[in-house]
Amino acid sequence: LSQTWASYDQQTVLRSPFFPVLFSLTVYLSCCLPYACLDLLCSSVTLFRRFKIQPQRKVTWVMAWRCLRKIFHNHVCFLLPLSVMHWYWKPVVSPPLAPDVPSVVRDVLACLLLFDMQYFLWHLLHHKVPWLYHSFHKEHHLNTATFSLTTEYTGVWEMLSLSFFSMLNPALLNCHPLTEMFFFITNIYLSVEAHSGYEFPWSPHNLVPFGLYGGAQHHDLHHLKFKVNYAPYFTHWDRLFGTLREEKTQNEE
Repeated sequence: LSQTWASYDQQTVLRSPFFPVLFSLTVYLSCCLPYACLDLLCSSVTLFRRFKIQPQRKVTWVMAWRCLRKIFHNHVCFLLPLSVMHWYWKPVVSPPLAPDVPSVVRDVLACLLLFDMQYFLWHLLHHKVPWLYHSFHKEHHLNTATFSLTTEYTGVWEMLSLSFFSMLNPALLNCHPLTEMFFFITNIYLSVEAHSGYEFPWSPHNLVPFGLYGGAQHHDLHHLKFKVNYAPYFTHWDRLFGTLREEKTQNEE
């Protein structure tokens, strides 16, 4: 990773206050693009349709555009000003050395586990307290059949809360900036995959053993049933709280 970090460290544009928002938006849209193409351009192709969790639900261009408007609005009006403020108060400091691969893997996994716990508790609270649900979280549940672009179709409070958790954890663990970037990429991808509405043989849910990871099927069921499967990624918190629900989808029956 030394060459990667040396190249990164020489790019002054990456120290810009605008970089975190552009980076986040670029990674997010890049992760959404393959799934969006499947939904909008290949929805009738049997080869792909058989992997869709709710094949009877069709994604339209109007639905996609509504999500994109919300995403750009949140990034430009809220995340961008916060990014500039953070850059002003705490300028980017680049360590001279890159982290080794084992430490990157360890820290990314630790950040994911922390985020999973934080979001589970936040999510559970916002479903158990009616005022919180109707005021801040209901907007995300307007789509009972998720697709990739609904991942960040949220209100301002939810977006800021999850952004805070994702920025807090690398700071708590004193992660290297390069590790932080890998965590952001992984976190965004897993979140998009969980909302994608597709269950492929290579999906994380099918690669992680012992049912430790929920994935798209796990989260799709949450949008259908509302009171189950609150954790974004892993299943241990739902098991502990008795909120885990596993159910075959229509295309598996």
